[in-house]
Amino acid sequence: MFGSNNEPKKVKYNGWDVRNRLFWTEGWGSMGLAILAALTIRWLFLEAYVIPSGSMFPSLLKNDHIFVNKLVYGVRFPFSENWMFKFREPERGEVIVFKYPKEMGTFFIKRIVGIPGDKVKFENGVLYINDKPQEKTVPQSSADFDYLREEDFKSEGGMQDTKSNYVHFTEMLDGGTREQTKTISHSILMKKGELLGFPGDGEWIVPQDSLFVMGDNRYNSHDSRFWGFVPMKNILGKAGFVWLSCEEMLPVISVICNPLTVRGSRFFHTIHN
Repeated sequence: MFGSNNEPKKVKYNGWDVRNRLFWTEGWGSMGLAILAALTIRWLFLEAYVIPSGSMFPSLLKNDHIFVNKLVYGVRFPFSENWMFKFREPERGEVIVFKYPKEMGTFFIKRIVGIPGDKVKFENGVLYINDKPQEKTVPQSSADFDYLREEDFKSEGGMQDTKSNYVHFTEMLDGGTREQTKTISHSILMKKGELLGFPGDGEWIVPQDSLFVMGDNRYNSHDSRFWGFVPMKNILGKAGFVWLSCEEMLPVISVICNPLTVRGSRFFHTIHN
């Protein structure tokens, strides 16, 4: 149809005609596709998390923003804890994000130190896996420890706590599986003194379909020593790398980093696991 000036008359697009190309390129359809793509990536591939505490000092810092690989162990049905299919089982030494068994709406991040069938013992600051003590050495470089602030220790261990109360070690963990062990070298913090009578001392046998996890900040971590094992179905994924980090979050919008406190040296920091 033509107007009086013999030019084609434009038909106004109402935004809801799914047969119109504009619905999928500029209208509500394009927004729906973008949301679907984002949800698929989050469900299947990667999800971002923020470290809320210092239980993984010095490997991970408070307010580290990390990406978690959700595909490494397998694929779950959407909105379910049941697996469609699995690629492999979690291994000792890997850092995982999981649903806290005592409160499924809360997510924790810890390091796996025991897999099904393992005997785990923690006594006087020494970690034993299947009766073998895990070697600890003082690292030549304490770079992972130096940038921790006094404020970090006070927020985790109380106002009387100080950085001088801790020792930075490199732990040589018997990682991998029961059939194929590999050494995982990672940082841990140990508190000076006060080792005897620690309430987290004990001995455990890891049951089937479960894991025993611990924080790298061994004396400031609420982990399997206190509340038990992690069911395999609770695992959300394996920690990958730090993509953003800051000392403080914005006071009004607590999920966004304060740009004045960004830790530039933490960008793309690899998590040893």
